[in-house]
Amino acid sequence: MTMKYKSVFDIIGPTMVGPSSSHTAGAVRIGLVARDLFKIQPDQVDIYLYGSFVETYKGHGTDVALVGGLLGYDTDDDRIQNSLTTAEAVGMRVRFIEMQETRSHPNTAMIDMRKGDRSLSVEGVSIGDGKIEIVAINGFKIAVSGNYPALLVFHKDIFGTIGRVANILGEASINVGSMQMSRKEKGDDALMTCELDEKINPSILEKIRQVEGVVTVTMMGDA
Repeated sequence: MTMKYKSVFDIIGPTMVGPSSSHTAGAVRIGLVARDLFKIQPDQVDIYLYGSFVETYKGHGTDVALVGGLLGYDTDDDRIQNSLTTAEAVGMRVRFIEMQETRSHPNTAMIDMRKGDRSLSVEGVSIGDGKIEIVAINGFKIAVSGNYPALLVFHKDIFGTIGRVANILGEASINVGSMQMSRKEKGDDALMTCELDEKINPSILEKIRQVEGVVTVTMMGDA
């Protein structure tokens, strides 16, 4: 039987700084995704650690890895080891909070970012071999791997919005690998998440922004 892999990372994992891919490479990627979604450097970052991250974040370098990702460092960047000092120097205040409640995965971090009146919360898990999954954004439950461009559409939970967005993607011949919808309450705010095979042209994003009920539109992995 022939085994297929999406990339070389599926076979050997990424080059990483530190003793464990779950605690370093995966943590860097969670930080990178959070940075990508927030788009600007936050002034204040609160990082909530769960499970084994609580026990190992200092000794295994999870702390410097998460902050390194927030600074835009890749998994093999030697600057990661000094990321806490660098963050302070560039005006990014970072606080680590050890949480005792149980999450579905032991290697879980939730990153709350703020700058002025702008804020964003990203929760990610490191599942091993440098791979991650983003499981919540601003409290909306999702499941995004971070391996593909992802379209995030925050919208009001009203009839027709999801269908109109899907039609725009179809008319542009954009193939959707997976689509998820999440809402907190019926008729309240909602989040539509689409993992795509390719990045979206800015003109398509603008069409989606004009759909009735859409509040904000952003791409994950468009940097």
